[in-house]
Amino acid sequence: MSELAVVFVDDTLLVLDKPAGLLSVPGRGEDKQDCLSRRAQQHFPDALVVHRLDMATSGLLVMARGTAAQRSLNDAFAARSVQKRYEAVVEGVMDTTDDASQLIDLPIFLDWPNRPKRIIDSQHGKPSTTRWQVLATNPINGTSRVALEPITGRSHQLRVHLQAIGHAILGDQLYASPEVAARCNRLLLHACALELTHPADLRPMHFVSPTPF
Repeated sequence: MSELAVVFVDDTLLVLDKPAGLLSVPGRGEDKQDCLSRRAQQHFPDALVVHRLDMATSGLLVMARGTAAQRSLNDAFAARSVQKRYEAVVEGVMDTTDDASQLIDLPIFLDWPNRPKRIIDSQHGKPSTTRWQVLATNPINGTSRVALEPITGRSHQLRVHLQAIGHAILGDQLYASPEVAARCNRLLLHACALELTHPADLRPMHFVSPTPF
């Protein structure tokens, strides 16, 4: 399965490591049919989509095997009982005097004239919360490495929130300035850890994917 990085598989659960640049699900048009879910279904025909990662984001993605597991996992994501952790490298040297986790609480709304982009919109946006913590700074490069935990699960949430506080992710072609977007040939955002309850036997599961940048 050279085109499919399987982290874990059993009769009800499939955990994959998605490369950057690959769609999670099919898009519109013949050129957007190759995606992680279709690759998975070639090997596991009962694999069903539970959540997605942006095309530019790499890392851990869960699929259910069968409709019963899909319902259980959908409920777990809706109840926010699935813990997701990301790492990113962002523009700017962030303040490390407070090493505690901090929150970004800014409502996100679809930017209709420029979709699929999202914007911060206090009037129409959906409540969106991200917990973040500085892991390291690089004053020479003018960057910071951060750990991110999305409390809500809005599209592009981490990218929009970091751009909103003045620290866009390197390589972000949608939300960073042209200079920051050009600093890397990929988006430096990776889904590195995932914790959930197994949908069948209810045991706690923890998965890790080392950050590749």
